[in-house]
Amino acid sequence: MREVAERLAVSTATVYALCKRGQLRHSRVSGALRIDPANVEAFIAAGGAS
Repeated sequence: MREVAERLAVSTATVYALCKRGQLRHSRVSGALRIDPANVEAFIAAGGAS
């Protein structure tokens, strides 16, 4: 999660909020959030982060 937050230049809390609101695609594996790097890049390409 920290890597995603760094890539988006936001806090980890913001990454969790983006996931919760459905703005950042993710999956749950054993209760933990997992975010595919392609989903991060798609989020950025859609104008979701600077």
